[in-house]
Amino acid sequence: MMYNELQSYFLVFLSISCFRLDGLTFEEDNLESELFNTSTDRGYTEFDNESDSSQNRINGILSQPLNLTVGSVTDTTMELSWLKPVNSNPDEVLEYYIYYIHHNYTNCKKHSATASYINYLLTNLEPYAQYKVWVKASSNNHDGESSEPVTKQTDVSGPGPPHILNATCVSPSTLAIYWTHPPSFNRTIDTYIIAYREEHSYAFSNITVKPCNYSCQDLCSALCRDDKTYNSTLVHEISNLTSEMYEIKIRGATRSIYDDEKEIIGPDSESRKVPMNNCGLNHYAMSGLSAGVIAGIICVCFALLLGIIAFIIWRNCLHAAYYYLEDSPPLPQTSVTDWDTRDPESTVPLGQFAAHVASLHADGDIGFSKEYEAIQAIANHHEFTTEYSQHPENKLKNRYLNILSYDHSRVRLLPMPGQSRWSDYINANYIDGFQRANAYIGTQGPLPCTFDAFWRMIWEQGVAIIVMITNLVERGRRKCDMYWPKEGTEIYGMIQVRLIKEDILAMYTVRTLSILHSKTKRKKHGFNERLVYQYHYTNWPDHGTPDHPLPILSFVKKSSASNPHDAGPIVVHCSAGVGRTGTYIVLDSMLKQICHKNEVNVYGFLRHIRTQRNFLVQTEEQYIFIHDALLEAITCSESSLSAECLSHLLKTSALPDHSHEHWKKLETHFQALTAFQPKDYNLVSANKPCNQVKNRSQQFIPVECSRVHLTPKPGVDGSDYINASWCLGFKKLREFILTQHPLTSTVFDFWQMVWDHNSQTVVLLSPLTPDSEEYCVFWPAEGETLDGENFKVKLIEESELDGTVSRDLTVQSLQDDYELTVRIIQSPVPEPLSDLPALFQLLSTVQQWHLEYQNGPIIVIDRFGGTEAATFCCLATLTKQLDYENHADICMYAKLYHNRRPGVWQTMDSYLLLYQALEVLSASKGVSLVPSPSPTHLQPNGYNIAVDKS
Repeated sequence: MMYNELQSYFLVFLSISCFRLDGLTFEEDNLESELFNTSTDRGYTEFDNESDSSQNRINGILSQPLNLTVGSVTDTTMELSWLKPVNSNPDEVLEYYIYYIHHNYTNCKKHSATASYINYLLTNLEPYAQYKVWVKASSNNHDGESSEPVTKQTDVSGPGPPHILNATCVSPSTLAIYWTHPPSFNRTIDTYIIAYREEHSYAFSNITVKPCNYSCQDLCSALCRDDKTYNSTLVHEISNLTSEMYEIKIRGATRSIYDDEKEIIGPDSESRKVPMNNCGLNHYAMSGLSAGVIAGIICVCFALLLGIIAFIIWRNCLHAAYYYLEDSPPLPQTSVTDWDTRDPESTVPLGQFAAHVASLHADGDIGFSKEYEAIQAIANHHEFTTEYSQHPENKLKNRYLNILSYDHSRVRLLPMPGQSRWSDYINANYIDGFQRANAYIGTQGPLPCTFDAFWRMIWEQGVAIIVMITNLVERGRRKCDMYWPKEGTEIYGMIQVRLIKEDILAMYTVRTLSILHSKTKRKKHGFNERLVYQYHYTNWPDHGTPDHPLPILSFVKKSSASNPHDAGPIVVHCSAGVGRTGTYIVLDSMLKQICHKNEVNVYGFLRHIRTQRNFLVQTEEQYIFIHDALLEAITCSESSLSAECLSHLLKTSALPDHSHEHWKKLETHFQALTAFQPKDYNLVSANKPCNQVKNRSQQFIPVECSRVHLTPKPGVDGSDYINASWCLGFKKLREFILTQHPLTSTVFDFWQMVWDHNSQTVVLLSPLTPDSEEYCVFWPAEGETLDGENFKVKLIEESELDGTVSRDLTVQSLQDDYELTVRIIQSPVPEPLSDLPALFQLLSTVQQWHLEYQNGPIIVIDRFGGTEAATFCCLATLTKQLDYENHADICMYAKLYHNRRPGVWQTMDSYLLLYQALEVLSASKGVSLVPSPSPTHLQPNGYNIAVDKS
């Protein structure tokens, strides 16, 4: 599949357009990478080389180059040779295009030649990498056929420089050198070459040692006994030395994979100088000692060793440990600040906040710019010290050079015996919340060298909630290191951390961790373990802010509410611990201020917390996002449905009285829910003339940010378009594809979408009309196939269970053995929204089948890709949320679905149906549907499911 896509797009498009550049490389970071990497697991297409060469030349097409062969190979080059096409003219100048693929990266080189036998050196290759290479000829802008591809691996390169741990003299004539293997070298190192010379000599002497010839013995046995750091430590002794100073260095060598006699040598390590004097008692003095004196010295040393061992056993087993932490130490005594009363002019009453935000947005957000610049200017005049952050012992503990911890608000680790006063440092600061001092700890993403300190801080501060708002790697850059165990248990210093479970959701992941301090006293009835919950938000874009505030508002609310009242601060970190970290803290604090005081003071609060940690809310864009998110929360709250209103609406839905105040409330709520109206630039692809004929209705068309892309066909405008939209589920961002019933002209586009996105479940909600083409059958009849350019579709079996018809099909690659199994599950009723029990039965059937095939999305089809499909997807998402949280964010998911496919909620009744469906589901589970209990009305999106204990 993949190779055919490359042939159809890359080979043709590249060779006839401006992409014909020597050395052109396609990276996965640019927008078109998906065109080359959509099906990397499906193998490669073999070219059809059975066409008649002479006939091809008559048509202007050159036949394939012959006998493509790889000659000598190094770590970065391959020598290629081939014969020119048989139907080319003897003196004709041909342009050859050499294509080579490695790890989904496709490169192209150009070479011109007239000879019948062509040699070409392919350069700039990666060492120890497998490449697939093929060649094709071109003449007068007419591309010929491609040669048979060949696969070859480049040779290894030399190992990197080893790391010398220590070099010391053992006696006046012997030195020992300790080193470790080079990092990130995936081949065996066959030999090491140790070079040494006297201090004033120019020439090095070399010693070659085999890795199997040294192990941790004699001098290094103490290093290798227990410490994991030295498990791979290597040692070698050099004897018969006569000078007072020696310089040494090491390099590794590995054998070529093509020539066992050839060794490829890597670069030298950093050199070390070793003085040979003062190595202890020399042998002349030792020879003068009597046997009695020697025996006495040995006895004294042995007794001293026994004393040290006894002290260690007493210290660790019989005596109270120095670091007992049965209870968390108290936080610094800090009174609650009155930041919200210092600057009353910046406090905005709740009723005026919408107008306030609108005024800041006016004239290109000039109001936001002025406020943020004022905050920056005030922060620039702060003269808080950062002495501990800049101390030489602590500089390596900072992820970024300019993100430092203020001394007055920094988190201090408890002192440890034998360490300097600087060792209590971690790049973290206490940050106030609303009416609570030190409500948060803002910190950077932990580094490997600070894992121990991070978990010590978690233990010492009594932390129960960690909020992580970054991915480990973003845009190829390391943003944070994985400081928790991937599975099982890891020990970080004195803290043992065990991963209990990991719940991966669409927007974030929740990890339940158990931590235990090795130096705490055991409780009478078990270990002194604690549970820590890590809320890891995974959908913050690499640059900028989330495209909609509702998911992040829900995340803030749930993570903050999970913190017990008697727990320590919430630890919040991103990468630097200032931008997204500050955004989270301001949002959580302002939501609490709205709840308790019906007012907002973003400006005043951010000014205050910037005195506790620098650069909080790092960009103006984040500052704007905070205001827009708070406005969204307030708007949803003001239009939310109360328990009384919801109860009335559900009871009177059959005979609605739209003049009643509760129905008017629903109308206001529905208008807020569907407020987003796409602009022309949101619908560029759907409104292209070439694509409009592919839409059943202009009322249901995909917006650019969520439309499903097809593999484009070279030179065919609109070939990447299909009327389909991505919609999120509870556990995946792209769990569903909403699409219309295929037109006769878009049947192949539909199966291309299935193929491109590995979808194995299709739900059909639209009624079939076999006698007309309005809603036609879009799969082949039994015994027939539907043949596309790259695949063919075949019906395997059709079955029926309780009125639900299932059809099993296979989509087979035309180039290799790859096969995709697809099941079409058809609704048992023509109008699924009119029969809720049948709809829930269909949901159950689909979810049971999809559990076995969870790689690709579920494609849901109705007449126009509208209300019925959206209702099915939304209910599937909400039922999973009910099972996981006993809670349903109906308003949030409905609004997000509308934003991704505007118009799916055509009427209030279509939206109210979600509540009616959940009421039916709640009744079947013995639970009741009630609005979220809250001291305020600022939890508009959720409805709790309360278990009926009776």
